[in-house]
Amino acid sequence: MSKKHPLLRLLKYITQRFKKQLFVIFIAIIISSICHVYGQLFLQVLIDEYITPLIGQQNPIYTSLYQAIFWMAVIYLIGVLMTWIYSRLTVNVSQGVLKQIRDDMFQHMETLPIRYFDDNPHGDIMSYYINDTDALREMISQSIPNCVSNVVFILAAFISMLSLNVYLTMMIVFGVSIMLFVARYIGRKSAIYFNAREKTVAEVNAYIEEMMDGQKVVQVFTHEEESKKKFDVLNEKLYENTKNANIYANIIMPIMGNIGYLVYVVIAILGGSLAIQTGMLSIGAIASFLLLTRGFTMHINQLSQQYNSIALALAGANRIFELMDEESEKNEGKITLVNVLRQEDGLFKQSSTYTGLWAWKNPENNELIELKGDIRFQNVDFSYVKGKKVLKDIHLYANPGEKIALVGATGAGKTTLANLMNHFYDLEKGSILYDGINIEDINKNDLRKSLGMVLQDVHLFTATIMENLRYGRKDASDEECIAAARLANADKFIEKLPNGYNTIITDNGENLSQGQRQLLAIARCALNNPPVMILDEATSSIDTRTEKDVQEGMDKLMEGRTVFVIAHRLSTIRNAEAIIVLENGKIIERGNHEDLMKQKGKYYELYTGAFELE
Repeated sequence: MSKKHPLLRLLKYITQRFKKQLFVIFIAIIISSICHVYGQLFLQVLIDEYITPLIGQQNPIYTSLYQAIFWMAVIYLIGVLMTWIYSRLTVNVSQGVLKQIRDDMFQHMETLPIRYFDDNPHGDIMSYYINDTDALREMISQSIPNCVSNVVFILAAFISMLSLNVYLTMMIVFGVSIMLFVARYIGRKSAIYFNAREKTVAEVNAYIEEMMDGQKVVQVFTHEEESKKKFDVLNEKLYENTKNANIYANIIMPIMGNIGYLVYVVIAILGGSLAIQTGMLSIGAIASFLLLTRGFTMHINQLSQQYNSIALALAGANRIFELMDEESEKNEGKITLVNVLRQEDGLFKQSSTYTGLWAWKNPENNELIELKGDIRFQNVDFSYVKGKKVLKDIHLYANPGEKIALVGATGAGKTTLANLMNHFYDLEKGSILYDGINIEDINKNDLRKSLGMVLQDVHLFTATIMENLRYGRKDASDEECIAAARLANADKFIEKLPNGYNTIITDNGENLSQGQRQLLAIARCALNNPPVMILDEATSSIDTRTEKDVQEGMDKLMEGRTVFVIAHRLSTIRNAEAIIVLENGKIIERGNHEDLMKQKGKYYELYTGAFELE
């Protein structure tokens, strides 16, 4: 099924919530345009019936003329009032529509799979919210109302001109046809470059964001000149597309304006000839017709100018709706995670409050299965890119409460295993069982709730330390947050901060050291109190002294849980029940530290330094 045109989808957004306002706006535009046209048409009556009869009178009486001028002023004032009303309402509608679009866009973005963010630069995604929505704002608040106003005026003026003289009106139609042909040709050219410009703006934004995030790396490796050259290439591309778009956009007005002036001159000559030679037109009719002609061509010109703004906005709308059309992450699992209480008979009873004890709930029979943390990979194959396998025939098991260490060079597949446990990606082959349940049958949100994950790259939000800790469990009390920080030994540095737990973290924790950020991430995970934990290089950014401080807390945190540890520091995983050695996506060794050292295989080489992790 083909998708609707971006303009139709945008109009649906506008009409869904603002029908009453749109009705008032439409009526106000019609009244405003008709008042404008009627005022110009009234000029004929004013000249022929009120001014011309007074010419030559010795003692003219101006009362009727003053009354006519008064009513003419009233008509124009009504038009001005209607213009103010629809302009004011249009602002409300445009901002309301953009708010709804941003809300829908963000809500849909939150449902997208991780793969989407892997494939699309963050700066490009940010461009949807800034450049593309701004183009929509201009179209909704200015271009669309102007188009409707111009169309209504053109129709009203055309009917009025027909009532004055059919032949002159046909001459205007001929001239306007030329104007429209020119506008259509130039507009098509302009639209091509405006579309290209929007895409290039997104590329430039993405590159700038990438360089800002990696500025330290750029300077450390003195890569400034190369970065400038690449930016110059992108900036040149943006310059060319913007220049070409604006060239076509800027030549429309003078060309259309000059054609309009030419039409005006021709009508003035022909109208004067008809008035003098045939008497078909009065002086007032000529004046009114010329005024209508000027307004008619001017509004045609204004209508053509809106084409560029609409083309730019539709390019942005197309990008926005492409994001909204991205397929959401599928979440077809029906089995959910619930808090339970253990009864005297040993069976479980679901609890509506947090207990720290979890069970899987099957909605088909309401059966409760205790969450023990038994994880098993069976014949798993996986590829990020089709045809390039990252994991090959993986058989892996972790019994409840075991600490499993994953070791291997970069790219061996360690982090991929963690991603698959969270069901961030779909398997190419095989299955992953969690307490005997295929994770594809588990609701993804509940699955991830059961897995605590501490990443190597810590992300902290612009908020207080307490609020960042509460990301682990949003209903946690302050006391529980503090207890989690103590467990991870993060309370030592937090209490030394100026405002303690109320200290504001900014710029992803730039006011904290890397080790402190890592400790907060561990505390956040501790607050979640998950049955299964994944520590992806969790202590890689902590110095040796800090690592000793946190190891005790980590041991307490891992007690009684199934834990997967990804680590380059092999000294931290000696007490693991099983150490899995990965190489090129395959498991080549499994055993505890003593067993693997006796085998004198890859792990032995890694531990003794005969072979270093890359």
